[in-house]
Amino acid sequence: MRRTTPGDATSRGPSSRPTSSRRGKQGDGVTTTSTIDWNAWTEQATEWLSEFIRIDTVNPPGNESRACDWLGRILDAEGIPYQTYDPGNGRPSLVARLQGDGSRGKALILLSHTDVVPFEREEWTVEPLGGEVRDGYVWGRGALDMKGQGIMELITFLIHHRQRLPLTRDLVLMAVADEEAGSTYGVEFLDREHPEILDCEYVINEGGGGSTEALGVERTTMNIGVSEKGPMWLTLHAHGRPGHGSVPHDDNAADHLVRALHRVLSWQRPHVVTPEIQEYFDQLHAAGILDRAPTKSVLAEIAEDNARLKSLQTNSISLTTLTAGVKHNVIPAHAQATIDCRLVPGYDAERFIEELTAVIDDPRITIERVFVASTPTTSHHTELYDVMVRETKRIVEDALVLPSVSTGFTDSRVFRRRGVAAYGFVPTITGPSEQGRVHGNDERISIENLRTGTQIMHAVVRGICG
Repeated sequence: MRRTTPGDATSRGPSSRPTSSRRGKQGDGVTTTSTIDWNAWTEQATEWLSEFIRIDTVNPPGNESRACDWLGRILDAEGIPYQTYDPGNGRPSLVARLQGDGSRGKALILLSHTDVVPFEREEWTVEPLGGEVRDGYVWGRGALDMKGQGIMELITFLIHHRQRLPLTRDLVLMAVADEEAGSTYGVEFLDREHPEILDCEYVINEGGGGSTEALGVERTTMNIGVSEKGPMWLTLHAHGRPGHGSVPHDDNAADHLVRALHRVLSWQRPHVVTPEIQEYFDQLHAAGILDRAPTKSVLAEIAEDNARLKSLQTNSISLTTLTAGVKHNVIPAHAQATIDCRLVPGYDAERFIEELTAVIDDPRITIERVFVASTPTTSHHTELYDVMVRETKRIVEDALVLPSVSTGFTDSRVFRRRGVAAYGFVPTITGPSEQGRVHGNDERISIENLRTGTQIMHAVVRGICG
């Protein structure tokens, strides 16, 4: 893999505030800025991301006000107004806007979330909230998901402000709360109480990303998320008769639950190849990475050896928690388990519940819906998608850019429900070992990726807003 880098200049850095800027040619639709010192901005991105990681926004409980305060201080120093939107529990989201002339349409939103998932400290080799900079990486919870991208978006936003770059549409920086727990206090709250804030034409968010390989073949790819699997978080409740542990009986709630879970986890669900998944594999085949035509049987065969590809083609189920009992010698009257189900795009949630109920086949098991959401698909035939393809290929030589589906859910679903074109676009290039650190141990992002990601993000914003 080889990356090409736009020319550096040393006349401007993150700490300076130019009163004017030199602007390049616009023949390809992109306004270039010869005054951007990418070395200085990379240093600033590294410093800011380290600080951002050290701000504890683990959800639960979130405490996203800390992130808003930190971002607010940066925006205050730049003289950029912003607003925070608090659902009433001290978990606000922040929105800042640079005005454009509107000649090319509605706003582009650069979206990120400020909360991060919990961690098991004993499994890490660094402090999870330490923000350590070492060996060319910034380490810590949120480095990849998604404080790193938040910093890339922040810097792109600030460059436009400092350089006074012309905008043909509004550019909005939006840092929201509670994404990792379903967005009740974040973008879902904004959608319900402040829908005008979400009024835009395009959104760039998480849910995609670059890789050093595809299907085991070394080839730099950039996956642009056009859809995602629908989350369905369920709790299974088993009910039985309590009793003394020394006298077993056949109405033990824990026994009922274990048997039900065995049936659920043994359930062989069919492969479902959606149009989005078919397009992804068709393009891999056209590029020569997949050497066979991507028929349904071929894709099912490939999925058997690849957990991610299997998840993309099936309604997946992960057992996540088990709870039962109050004492070693007491047969429990109640037991429960949580399962994390993800439905392929377009699959009907009620149909899945009916199927699951039939598989369990036990009236003593009840199913509680904790969180259910779905998302439409965003077309890959838009101006923004074309710009993302063009600018990625310009900066990352020989990159193969593909429309993809995310196995995880994101806040993009709320915008897609509104008919907005929302894309998962994390412009970094990582290997499989790095990708496995998302929600895992020793999460980190390379400083090189911070630089490349910010350059691509800036070029894309110029391409759609310039």
